[in-house]
Amino acid sequence: MTVRKCLPWPDKRLRTKAEPVSEVTDDIREIWTDMIDTMEAMPGVGLAGNQIGVMLRLAVVDGSTERGRAVRMANPEILHSSIELREHDEASPNLPGMSAKIKRPRAVTVRFLNEDGAVDRRDFVGIEATSVQHQIDHLNGKMYFDRLSKVKRDMLLRKAKKQNG
Repeated sequence: MTVRKCLPWPDKRLRTKAEPVSEVTDDIREIWTDMIDTMEAMPGVGLAGNQIGVMLRLAVVDGSTERGRAVRMANPEILHSSIELREHDEASPNLPGMSAKIKRPRAVTVRFLNEDGAVDRRDFVGIEATSVQHQIDHLNGKMYFDRLSKVKRDMLLRKAKKQNG
C-alpha cells in the first residue's frame, strides 16, 4: 500500500493537461493501486493522476458506500451528459480545508480504457458522476473552483491562502 503525496495548490502541474495513456501496462496498474490507496487515505471518492504528480490521463472513482469498488480509468472522456444538474459540495486534497457548491450534470456516460486495456463505457450517476467529471477537469488542468464566478473563486483562494499560510 502506497499513499502518495498530493501536490499543494498552486503547483503548476495542477494547471497542466495530462498526457494520454498509450497502453495499460503493469506500471499503469501499479499507479492506479497507489491512487486508490491515496484516495482511501483522504478519504475521497476520486483522484486524478496529476493530483499526485503523475502527468498521465489516469483517474479512479469510488462513490460506493461499502468502498472497494473503485473504477480505474485511463483516458476518460464524457460522451453524454444529462440535462438535469446536481449540486454537490466539492473539495480537493490539493487545497485542503476548502470546498464549494458546484453544479454539474447528474449523470454522464464515459468512455475509457479499463484495467485490461480494453475500451469500456459506463454510466455514472449522482456522486460518482460528480466525481468522474471532477477528475476529468483535473486531467484537463482545471480545478473545481474554476467553475465558480470570479468573485466566489477569488474569495475562496484568499481564504485558502490565509488558512494554509
